[in-house]
Amino acid sequence: MCSFLWQELSNRRNNQDRIKMEDKEKEFTRIVHEHKSRIYTVCYMFSDDSDQVADLFQEILINLWKGFSGFRGDSSISTWIWRISLNTCINALKKKVRSLETVRLNMDIDPYEDVDEEALQIRQLHKRINQLGLIDRSIILLWLEGLSYDEIAAIMGISVKNVSVKLVRIREKLKNMSNK
Repeated sequence: MCSFLWQELSNRRNNQDRIKMEDKEKEFTRIVHEHKSRIYTVCYMFSDDSDQVADLFQEILINLWKGFSGFRGDSSISTWIWRISLNTCINALKKKVRSLETVRLNMDIDPYEDVDEEALQIRQLHKRINQLGLIDRSIILLWLEGLSYDEIAAIMGISVKNVSVKLVRIREKLKNMSNK
């Protein structure tokens, strides 16, 4: 009889664990779908190569899943996703730079060349932003996405004043690039 009760308790516990895991997976899937465009925005800011963007996206999802159960809610879920996404991309690019020395082949042919003025300006801004350091690139990306200085500070782990100073310097760098 005791063995039967023990087995019944064990089965109930396993069923509860399975249900909790299913709920966790559903919640994670919902959050990923809700924030997918934000994650892709970060990936595309750090790479133009679609294969590398896919790799970065997958790496971000892995890191989000690993940290999902430990998310305490001290910040908003979007702040947490921004932070994980940016840190994953920064670390991946640092790792790539350390592991490979490559020479970029510059070609004058662009099959996706845009002809309207706005698209050309956006492409030019994107090229300039990609010349910035990883941290500056992250900050300007968050600012361009319309996040407040407080949100940027929380995501980057710096003070609001530091965000303000960095943005002024970043804008100055971008302006100087346009004068060259």
